[in-house]
Amino acid sequence: MENAKNELELIKKYQAKGYSHNFRVVDNRLIDNTTKKKFEAKDIKVVAEHRFEGMSNPSDMSILYVIKMGNTKGTFLASYGSAADTEVAEFFNTIPKENISNDKNILM
Repeated sequence: MENAKNELELIKKYQAKGYSHNFRVVDNRLIDNTTKKKFEAKDIKVVAEHRFEGMSNPSDMSILYVIKMGNTKGTFLASYGSAADTEVAEFFNTIPKENISNDKNILM
């Protein structure tokens, strides 16, 4: 991006815009860590994504998904490449293409 030096900096900027929920993937569902509400892939709208490479090791790669489901908005940070969690990668691959925005940055 942009002006963010790392993932945490960018997450904080999104949190300030209301994307404050954090999630985990379990049994092919996205679960809100606070409310424990479960979401199916078809219910998720990816409004932006950001990819990062490790500064000291370029193979340390991550992707920050900025997502919303109705009034629930938040971020999900996932590893990709050789360090990827296959359950997470498979789940995000099942989100319908029409639910994925082409926006790379909604902070501007």
